[in-house]
Amino acid sequence: MATLNIPQSGKAVRGSARKPIPGVDLTAMVDLAFLLITFFMLTTSLTKMSAMDIAKPVPVDDVTQLQPYPASKTMTILLGKNHKVAYFLGEAEIGKMQLVNLEEIRKVILDSKKMVAKTHSSFDDREMYIIVKPTNTAVFKDFVDVIDEIRINKVNVYAVDDKYLLDEEISFMKNKGI
Repeated sequence: MATLNIPQSGKAVRGSARKPIPGVDLTAMVDLAFLLITFFMLTTSLTKMSAMDIAKPVPVDDVTQLQPYPASKTMTILLGKNHKVAYFLGEAEIGKMQLVNLEEIRKVILDSKKMVAKTHSSFDDREMYIIVKPTNTAVFKDFVDVIDEIRINKVNVYAVDDKYLLDEEISFMKNKGI
């Protein structure tokens, strides 16, 4: 509400009339500001948590009953200690396994994805499979980073297998000290 304040000083100056000084009461404006702040705080939505879909194989008693992945388009990633990752494309032969740092796994996934797409001519067979096998020496952060890289590189078919490590994989990891 606006009011006019007339100064209550004693004497008037000769030849001039007293002029009222305008004053503005900002109480209503402050009330409106707090109402708007409260409205926007209550109606806004904060960032929602997003969860990743993790596919783990169904536990079976006999490993020979499992359906084999197509070796020509399956990449296996073994997580070790000190942010080291062993990987191979196809079957677990010691000659094909390679060791890289975790920072290099994005380039490895992209190169493997391109190679699978190049070797398979039909459109349906170009999809690459990834099996992530965290070992006992791996840390959870490395696991999350690898899953993030898989999602970033748009590999739609992946699985986590922390139970079935092959003898070739175990011996390679022991030989490399990871």
